[in-house]
Amino acid sequence: MKSAPPISEALLNSRWLLPVLLLGALGAGWLASLVGPVLPGLLVAVPTVVLFLVMVFRSPHAGFVVFISYCFIINFLSRHTGLPVGLAMEAILVTTWLAVLFYHNEPPDWRRVRNDLCLLSFAWFALNILELLNPAGASVVGWFNECRTSTFLWLLTVPLGFMVFNRKQDLNLFLYLIIGFSLVGTFYGIKQKVIGVDAMEQAWLDEGPGTTHIIWGVLRVFSTYSDAAQFGSSQAHIGLICLILALGPFSWTKKILLAVAAFLLLYGMLISGTRGALFVLVVGIFIYLALSKQLKVLLLGCVVAAGAFFVMKYTHIGDSNQSVYRMRSALNPEDPSLQFRLKNQKTMREYLATRPFGGGVGVMGSWGKQYNRDKFLSQIPPDSYFVKIWGQYGIVGFLIWFGIMLYILGKCAGIVWNTRDARLRQKLLALTAGSGGILMCSYGNEIMNQMPSSMLLYVSWVLVFLGPSFDTPSSKGAAHE
Repeated sequence: MKSAPPISEALLNSRWLLPVLLLGALGAGWLASLVGPVLPGLLVAVPTVVLFLVMVFRSPHAGFVVFISYCFIINFLSRHTGLPVGLAMEAILVTTWLAVLFYHNEPPDWRRVRNDLCLLSFAWFALNILELLNPAGASVVGWFNECRTSTFLWLLTVPLGFMVFNRKQDLNLFLYLIIGFSLVGTFYGIKQKVIGVDAMEQAWLDEGPGTTHIIWGVLRVFSTYSDAAQFGSSQAHIGLICLILALGPFSWTKKILLAVAAFLLLYGMLISGTRGALFVLVVGIFIYLALSKQLKVLLLGCVVAAGAFFVMKYTHIGDSNQSVYRMRSALNPEDPSLQFRLKNQKTMREYLATRPFGGGVGVMGSWGKQYNRDKFLSQIPPDSYFVKIWGQYGIVGFLIWFGIMLYILGKCAGIVWNTRDARLRQKLLALTAGSGGILMCSYGNEIMNQMPSSMLLYVSWVLVFLGPSFDTPSSKGAAHE
């Protein structure tokens, strides 16, 4: 006798699921008009959470896909709802971990996390635990909130990626997801530029960010991201990935689509007015050329890059466009913003001369202002993730962190260099170049410590480190696409 399907499977396959969801949405809208958004919000949230739990415990892989997707909309939700949506991101990861532990179809294979990338994740976490003993006496609450993005997210994401997002088709899925969500961000950004921001976004600008997001009367587009710097850098990141993929051994249809996507994304970078995003392209393209294994491509790329630098640095071509003019100022050593940052770094250098372990985690940035107002470093804007690491962990912690970053980037480069499958190699090369670009771009802004760049960086590392297990000889590579 055939056994009945599990309740979860019956629920997901039911023909009544879609009508019930539609009726629920209509009912929620009606209730909102009567009693406000709280009650209907709960009525929508509860079944959504239940459906998510059913889905994730059926397949932990689905939970990781939801996490990747959520990282692209988290800032939009935060700005438009005012809810602590960051907690939901962590809840998704923790729930997915629980699903891995209790997934009945397949016990956890802990051999997957026995690698140097996971080891480095644990090592950085351990260093942050030791920072609680820092004699500078930074707030524990500030430490916790800072560690949520800089440490806990890293620790939760990287090993989980090895556990559930470890197939060759997951690499393709990741590329589809990040390009798709990034293009949505581009189009929403164009909407902001052409039509304007909505009421919630205007309220956010009026709270203070407007001083840095409206320059000479022109909006620095921020789209669905936390701010214009994150939007522009992420657009440059994914635009670079699309550009490198468009140069790969793929069909002409894919090449054209990827080239169009790269053009749109780079336009999104331009309208953000984010000068630091330019360095994502500079560093990423250099990594691509260095790992291309083609001397002609390397020489041609260097000539083109030198020409582009000459035009940006020594001419005034395009200055009539405010976005181009602002990008050009990134190459000006006398730029007032750069001089202000250098002055702050000089002040920090003097302060940290007798503090090799820094001022404590959470002492700089927004958490520093909120929980460490009595600390000297809380009054200095970091403006750079490198500077923030230096200020919080001191020169000792900074060298450890930077050493970890260089090791990971070097290991990724080595994997790409030795990959035999031409198509796979181009994908891994795109992720490696993008990761290197975001790392160096974070010297100018706190990019890699914000969403979605943090997630993009961690998952890219995982997939590149998994590259050798995906690899096949180039003559057989096409059969696996």
